Amino acid sequence: MPAFGVKTNERPGTRAVVRHARMSAYKAREVLDLIRGKEVQQADEILQFAERDAAIVIRKCLHSAMANAEHNDVIDSTELFVSACYADEGPTLKRWRPRARGRATRIRKRTCHITIIVTRLSEAELQRRRDREAVSAAAAGRGRRRSQAAADSRRQRVAKSRAREEAVADHDHEHDHDEEAVTDEVAGDEVETDEVESPEAEAPEAEAPEAEAEADEPAAEATDAGEEE
Repeated sequence: MPAFGVKTNERPGTRAVVRHARMSAYKAREVLDLIRGKEVQQADEILQFAERDAAIVIRKCLHSAMANAEHNDVIDSTELFVSACYADEGPTLKRWRPRARGRATRIRKRTCHITIIVTRLSEAELQRRRDREAVSAAAAGRGRRRSQAAADSRRQRVAKSRAREEAVADHDHEHDHDEEAVTDEVAGDEVETDEVESPEAEAPEAEAPEAEAEADEPAAEATDAGEEE
């Protein structure tokens, strides 16, 4: 065994390799560094939302490694993690670009070989993950119960508020009926008062002949004074 442990390309596990990928090894390594040591579900999410074109090819390689583990080694894909991933340089394609004065510039089209190795999690890691999932499920259950209790309390408050509003509305309705009854009584009193005051209203009509008689007296006095002259 080497002095520094197992070599990267000799690590145990299920692997998938993409050969002659049309990208430089440098660009592939920047994306591989994001998923190294992650569980396959988390690594797949990272590659799905990575803003690099290399993530498309690397994600396909990861899916191939997961499929190899399921069909060849009979390992559940949910129990896997990325134990190793690396990119080796492949052959470089030489091309030429024409330039001024009859010269030419070399174009190097890089390629690389991408390797992803997935391994089953240890029993301790699996147990810790089960504990975390159980705690999360319990917390979610408490959250649902708390939400249900809050909703029930809200419904009770709304029902009490509506009952209070209905009671106030009924009280106002009864008060309106009382005011209508009092208004009717006042209107009846006003009608009786008009009937009582009707004889007094006839008094000015009776006084009218007396006023006419008083008006005739000065005219008669003026006539007598003319006869005396």
